[in-house]
Amino acid sequence: MQILLTGGTGFIGSELIKLLSDQNIILLTRNIEKAQLKLRQIDSGNISYINSLDHYSNLDEVDAIINLAGEPIAGRRWTANQKEKICKSRWAITEKLVDLNNVSANPPSVFISGSAVGYYGDQTINIVDESTEYNDDCFTHQVCSKWESIALKVQSDKTRVCIIRTGLVFGNTGGAFPMMLPPFKFGVGSRLGDGKQYMPWIHIQDMVRGIMFLLTTSKLNGYFNFSAPHPVTNQEFTTTLAKVLKRPQLLAMPKFCFDLLMGEASCLLFDSIRAEPTHLLASGFTFNYPTLRPALQALLSVNE
Repeated sequence: MQILLTGGTGFIGSELIKLLSDQNIILLTRNIEKAQLKLRQIDSGNISYINSLDHYSNLDEVDAIINLAGEPIAGRRWTANQKEKICKSRWAITEKLVDLNNVSANPPSVFISGSAVGYYGDQTINIVDESTEYNDDCFTHQVCSKWESIALKVQSDKTRVCIIRTGLVFGNTGGAFPMMLPPFKFGVGSRLGDGKQYMPWIHIQDMVRGIMFLLTTSKLNGYFNFSAPHPVTNQEFTTTLAKVLKRPQLLAMPKFCFDLLMGEASCLLFDSIRAEPTHLLASGFTFNYPTLRPALQALLSVNE
């Protein structure tokens, strides 16, 4: 296959490339030299690097699009400028891909586009799946909702669209997990607030296997929650991680501390999203890590 990939140098994208070693990849990146350097150990000679789509008039030679690009939503306060970067980095590239797809006589057969479980906003203890309808003015919903609506413009009898609503992706080479780990290793890990908020999570291996499943299962389209079948509360997560590491878990960090530090972005830590991957499971996908403890044991190479 000829696959056009955006976001290929990111945490998820670089892990996905390892599974695409027998495919031809066109990697869109802002800096070709940096991308080549970062991916040098996993590039088997199957990657072509481009820094712009401007020289493309159509995507007739492309079989599939996997669109994972976007400014990281965590790690910085959501100033007006940062919000604009978060939105434009997702919406603009997706619009460009949609435009090229829709002028193609022989368009890609599948368009897999990123989104996040932040689409659902704060759901307290309510279970949500892909059939859950939600509309709110919270920033995460607004970002995801427009991102998804842009991608869906390519849906046709020639191109199927798969929207992946991603939870917290746990892996050792990126994402939130390496930042969460040090306090627990030193025995000072803590729950956040009352710890009752649900954390939709997924192991990186299941994340990239899931994308491959959508890529190669030709009947699939629509929305897919990329989160493990057993979401946990923050209290359950911190207790389990402490036990796997054989460390105490005694502390709690009050919510107001994060509100002061992160501002509006603290919702990433305190919104409760009890998301279930109903569509993936119904389609026949099997998770290697459906529950938290084995996932953490695998990441930490711990046997109990």
